Amino acid sequence: MGHEEPAVEIAGAVKTRRFVFVLLPNFTLISFASSVECLRIANRMAGRQLYTWSLVGEGGGTVTASAGVVFQLDGDLPDLTRDDTVIVCGGLRVRDAITKKLMGWLRRESRHALTLGAVCTGTQVLAEAGLLDDRRAAIHWEHHDSFAEEFDEVILSKSVFAIDGNRISAAGGTASIDLMLKLLAEHHGADLANAVADQLIYSSIRTDQDQQRLSVPTRIGVRHPKLAEVIHKMEAHIEEPISPATLATQVGMSTRQLERLFRRYLNRSPKRYYMELRLQKARNLLMQTDMSVINVALACGFASPSHFSKCYRAHYETTPYRERGSHGPRGQA
Repeated sequence: MGHEEPAVEIAGAVKTRRFVFVLLPNFTLISFASSVECLRIANRMAGRQLYTWSLVGEGGGTVTASAGVVFQLDGDLPDLTRDDTVIVCGGLRVRDAITKKLMGWLRRESRHALTLGAVCTGTQVLAEAGLLDDRRAAIHWEHHDSFAEEFDEVILSKSVFAIDGNRISAAGGTASIDLMLKLLAEHHGADLANAVADQLIYSSIRTDQDQQRLSVPTRIGVRHPKLAEVIHKMEAHIEEPISPATLATQVGMSTRQLERLFRRYLNRSPKRYYMELRLQKARNLLMQTDMSVINVALACGFASPSHFSKCYRAHYETTPYRERGSHGPRGQA
């Protein structure tokens, strides 16, 4: 991490705070590592122990990250105090990690009014426990569709992280760094947070106003404002699709001009592109939720299950029912 730096001047009361990381099976390594490294570097930059941390999980023992790395836990789910901060670290197949013991522990410990947080799909665990009702929360964009369908009482944010009172959450990946830097700044001032960011060679600190996903033009590799506007409208209206003619009118084009625009830049018709967006959402819902196939079809703008199944088979070469059977939330490969 470079040569030793002089200690950063610390703002605010200097007390040691403990973070308790709950590592779920198949947790995402980068989300956890980003979080704990911020704490380690903060201690080093301050020249004193501002933070301690422990790694826990149901039953103690060991836990394996999604990358196959095995971690030795410090112990089982412990009794906590109001000064502790809990971070639930999720990843693949998070539903398999939601047990009665874990739910009971989270609900019981939440009564201490401590800070409860999550990174990546750990947010789903807190939501399942009812601990995010009427709170802002962030989860990885890949899980937005399923999360929104399942937890309509949670205020889902598309930003990289969310802080709502004593509930904190980061979307996953490097978003954990942004969340931790925000907490460091709140605890001990911006100088410490900036010093930690410098050590991480993290030059663009994001806030809770920054979006997770790249802009539409960047994602599709095309910088055409009207094309980007149409795609944004499509993504916002999956359940009740808008006709290409209406979309064209809304951006001040003819239907023929819109067709040419999509053919030129995306090599497909607006109708085809829209269908692919809807089917992608349908696949996410089939794989990540327990919603019935009929409800998935309705949520993605299909008037009948038979039409949905026909379109799904044509695109993915399997039926929605087979997809659910082989890759559903209780049996993902």
